[in-house]
Amino acid sequence: MSMMNVNNVNNTTSYNQKVNYRSSLLPRSDLIGKRSLVELQQQPPVYLRNVKPKAYNQHSDLLLSPEVSSVSNFSSSSEISQQFRPERFNRINPYVGNFTGVMSNSYNGGKQPLMNQEMEMMNRLRELEKELLLDDEEGANDAVSVVTNTELSETIQKLLNPVQEMKPANIMSPSPTTSSSSSCASSAATVSPKQLISDAAEAISDGKSDIAMELITRLNQYSGARTTPEHRVGFVLGSALGSRLRANSTAEEQKASAVQLYTKEHVLSTQLLYDKSPCFKLALLAANNIILQTLSATGRADNVHVIDFDIGHGLQYVYLIHEIAASRKVNRGIPISLKLTTFNDFGNGGTERLKFVCEGLKSLSNKLGVSFHYNVLDFKLSEITKQGLAVTNNEVLAVNFAFKLNKLPDESVTTENLRDQILRRVKGLSPSVVTVTEHDLNTNTASFTTRVKELFSYYTTLLDSFDATIPRDNPERVKIEEGLSRRIVNSVACEGRERVERCEVFGKWRARMSMAGFDQKAASQNTVDSLLSKVNMGTRGNPGFNVKTESGGISLGWLGHNLTTVSAWF
Repeated sequence: MSMMNVNNVNNTTSYNQKVNYRSSLLPRSDLIGKRSLVELQQQPPVYLRNVKPKAYNQHSDLLLSPEVSSVSNFSSSSEISQQFRPERFNRINPYVGNFTGVMSNSYNGGKQPLMNQEMEMMNRLRELEKELLLDDEEGANDAVSVVTNTELSETIQKLLNPVQEMKPANIMSPSPTTSSSSSCASSAATVSPKQLISDAAEAISDGKSDIAMELITRLNQYSGARTTPEHRVGFVLGSALGSRLRANSTAEEQKASAVQLYTKEHVLSTQLLYDKSPCFKLALLAANNIILQTLSATGRADNVHVIDFDIGHGLQYVYLIHEIAASRKVNRGIPISLKLTTFNDFGNGGTERLKFVCEGLKSLSNKLGVSFHYNVLDFKLSEITKQGLAVTNNEVLAVNFAFKLNKLPDESVTTENLRDQILRRVKGLSPSVVTVTEHDLNTNTASFTTRVKELFSYYTTLLDSFDATIPRDNPERVKIEEGLSRRIVNSVACEGRERVERCEVFGKWRARMSMAGFDQKAASQNTVDSLLSKVNMGTRGNPGFNVKTESGGISLGWLGHNLTTVSAWF
């Protein structure tokens, strides 16, 4: 244990005699009194006597836990006073939002202030130090033998964590009847939300409902009032895990959760995400860039027919129409005609809503001098043919899957396997290019515990990236986070067809595309350079956003964590 160095203190008492200090470790009534925080802060620094380091072997195992290791770094009386300022305790105990609040009558039942206990612990620590670091060589080991490892450790723990024994009323303590959960249900004061979530998900998987509910309660209480991305995502995941436990997964509740992902409010929040998050907006722009490059490479740059299974509010095509208009000017005014075919399926909002969106795109096209036509069809797998989609020979055919494939059920849900069926149908169209834009997230066939961990990591990273581009009090950001919460709840609380989003990592999408007969088009450096330029302009050069080529595709993310991927196929 490191010793405490104190300068300019005269030793007036000889400690050459062997003294037994065990009695000094008992509580002393003269130390108990009511003192205000202001009085304590005005008190002169506590000076400890000069001591010399002593070598002793029989208690070399006096090790401090990481939480209290900072006590070994005291080097002067001024440092001691710094260490015991209120804000230090603010950081030590994660439940304390305001140290002054800890001193209020809401803790300790209006009885003796906790600061008196802290001063008592400080005096006891000084006595321990005297005993451990006597000046005389002969009596050092004898005096040390009086103090046990347990006494020293407990005293320091109580000193540095004065509120540990008096937790706020809203913190759930382990029940004596649930001692079996102690191995996995660690105190929320020392366990991160990530660990609590992982333990709760594992408990649910193992059928240990009581343990899972205790962990979820701790998680919700710990994360509810916090504002970091980790705590906000943790709180939503805690609610989702609780919903999974409480609901008994009734068909009505799961269906209601799935329906929420097709409401007008959710579609709007999704479009805001695509527009405000660089990782999503640039992914859509990358897909548009690939379509235009394909159009130019064919030598038939006058007609392009895009088939899209879910256009949402048409945001991607607002970008595309602007890019076509700009390209038309560069190419000496050659007119480009854009035809868009989309589908009304899976409660996508109705044919009328889609027609309204397409009419808005048509109005924009007219203003920019781009010829625009559209078709809104009812989704029928048997009609995904060139005849059914009215594809003509003079059109460059492009198929766009923007965050759509993850919503189609695969072989893990039904033998129909709509996900792979559509890919094979699209391959039969012989398109010039197929763009796939997806979340880089493994939540489809992963185990439940792995799925929950993936969701936590992904959405924590996404929310963290928001802080670089969208103020927290921005109303649009509030709507975006509400939409993300609905996604998280559905992904955790629901199963089967009612679990709407079943995302996969890029490697699995590559395997699916290959099995459907597609070959990959490697991303061009021009596309990557264009995206890098746009991300620097849109984020003022924030180095947290990354754009890189990976396995022939383009990955976009935050702080090295991939969030979206874009790939091209033919």
